[in-house]
Amino acid sequence: MKTKFTLLIIAITLAFGSTLFAQEKTYKEGSVWQVGFIKVSANMTVEYLNNLKLNWKATHDEAVKQGVIVSYKILSGAAANPEDWDIMLVTEYKNLAAMDGADEKWLAISKSIIGGEDAMKKLNESRVSMRTVYGGKLLREVVYK
Repeated sequence: MKTKFTLLIIAITLAFGSTLFAQEKTYKEGSVWQVGFIKVSANMTVEYLNNLKLNWKATHDEAVKQGVIVSYKILSGAAANPEDWDIMLVTEYKNLAAMDGADEKWLAISKSIIGGEDAMKKLNESRVSMRTVYGGKLLREVVYK
């Protein structure tokens, strides 16, 4: 009887002990990444990437200089199927708090690089024929301790 009781106590300890161990956080929250997924129209990849260099890259370079963002990337790859994206636009923020009030900063940067509202509208209209925006995500980097 004493052996069964001891085994029961050990089993309970292991069950709860492993649950507590599994809940221990072995990582910390890192940078916040804003990701956009783009499908470029047929035979428009070079034109679209050149357009991004003139405008998107230029505004993001200035945002890095001003400390609005940490970094950015443009990733290109073949679509996995006809409904898949082929360009990923990635912007890294230090944390979620860094995104607070960033809209006004982005607008000021865009106006200085691209021009006024008419110039920004014209730029957006020119991109409509080049690509389809598939959506975006806001992600947090996982950094292991």
